[in-house]
Amino acid sequence: MMKWISNAVVNWLKHKRPLPRTPLSDFERVRHEIKPCDVILVEGRSRVSDVIKLITQSNWSHAFMYIGRLHDIEDPQLRERLGKHYTGNPDKQLIIESELGMGTVVRPLTVYEGEHLRICRPRGLGFSDSQKVVSHVISRLGDDYNVRQIFDLARFLFPWTVMPRKWRSSLFSKRPGENTQTVCSTMIAEAFGHIQFPLLPLVKREAGSGFQLYMRNPKLCTPSDFDYSPYFDIIKYPFLDFHQQSDQRLLPWQGASALSAEEREMYINIPEDLKTLNDDTQ
Repeated sequence: MMKWISNAVVNWLKHKRPLPRTPLSDFERVRHEIKPCDVILVEGRSRVSDVIKLITQSNWSHAFMYIGRLHDIEDPQLRERLGKHYTGNPDKQLIIESELGMGTVVRPLTVYEGEHLRICRPRGLGFSDSQKVVSHVISRLGDDYNVRQIFDLARFLFPWTVMPRKWRSSLFSKRPGENTQTVCSTMIAEAFGHIQFPLLPLVKREAGSGFQLYMRNPKLCTPSDFDYSPYFDIIKYPFLDFHQQSDQRLLPWQGASALSAEEREMYINIPEDLKTLNDDTQ
């Protein structure tokens, strides 16, 4: 009975809204420019994504790591282990993620075609270290998704003075079997922590001019932390890219498309006379 209830809750949380008719990201450019060890952020469309967005106050609700193709993995033992979890086309671009209802899995990058994506690239990471990071995420394949950690994180963000003790976060408590469960950002943060690559460390000034870094607990990491981190470069490939234009007024503001009643509350339809005044080519 409990398993049936659990499955029903998971299925309800996994329900997704339809993809937007026009995506915000150019998936073709993303998949051609992406590199192994890149972290990809996703603006999710599911109910659990809405919960994570509310908790983290960010539009990014999910993160996964790109590991390349099977032949990009140098270590033959790692390739063999990866092959036990993925039996599809060896030329497919692969990602590893921790997903509700699936656990930690390897899937083709194409499952996120049409989604709003952002690339977070670890700055200055060498090939040897990148292989160690990839090795770590491969070692987590098969781990369960830790739903409780999401709610623990929510409870942790409440002030301790107003939270009853029995409701307070248990993120730091030690329990047998806890290392076999994870969430998307924690799994990736642990992989970078494995090579001591900083995400959002605590920086303390020592006597004199020295500094010391303290690694953040990976269980407190959220997808948006990769966006905020000064040690990751942010790469965006918008669906409509106007960077080659020298004037923002050359953007296609004009057209025959009409806004819906709901859209008119959030977007502005530029009047025709103002379009003409702002166009130096007229």
